[in-house]
Amino acid sequence: MDLALFDFDGTITTGETFPAFIRSAVPPQRLRWGGALLAPLVAGYRLGLVPGSAVRAAVVRVGLTGLPLAELQARGEAFARDALPRVLRTDAMQRIDWHRSRGDTVVVVSGALDVYLQPWCDAHGLPVLCSSLQHRDGRLTGRFEGAQCVLGEKARRVREAFDVAHYERIHAYGDTPEDRPLLAMAHERWYRGEPVADSNATGTR
Repeated sequence: MDLALFDFDGTITTGETFPAFIRSAVPPQRLRWGGALLAPLVAGYRLGLVPGSAVRAAVVRVGLTGLPLAELQARGEAFARDALPRVLRTDAMQRIDWHRSRGDTVVVVSGALDVYLQPWCDAHGLPVLCSSLQHRDGRLTGRFEGAQCVLGEKARRVREAFDVAHYERIHAYGDTPEDRPLLAMAHERWYRGEPVADSNATGTR
């Protein structure tokens, strides 16, 4: 039996889901002034000057601080049910089915937020390791609970949750540099839908 590790955004889906969820979840007035406040940071990200993790942390702080957890969870469930099916990659879902038909353990490992990714994974019977939002007394603090599930944190969480030595081979699927540590721990690596040789720039085990 093998272990198959799938990134979510851009690997299982056609693109990033975080921005669309934020637009659906943040109150309109806050979305407007928050967008203006964070515009320079977003521009820096698009130019490759600011890491995605810093942008996501700022968006969560500005957009979600103080919102009721129950409300965000309801919006997350609706987003998983109504929006995510429209952006799934057919080839990725087929690959997941292929691994399952072999009896492999399939895990989604993503920086996406648990409020919508957990319901989607539950509906598809897939275990998930992802980023979580911190909350106190039923309201969001505007921070992540622990580290975002990106870069080395992806590989760390996999090793914490699974005995990787138990599996004959590890397969990993990703599409951005944030997935490189995840791909680096695999025997079989797929980057943007293509198999990757050890000499390519996805890292080494």
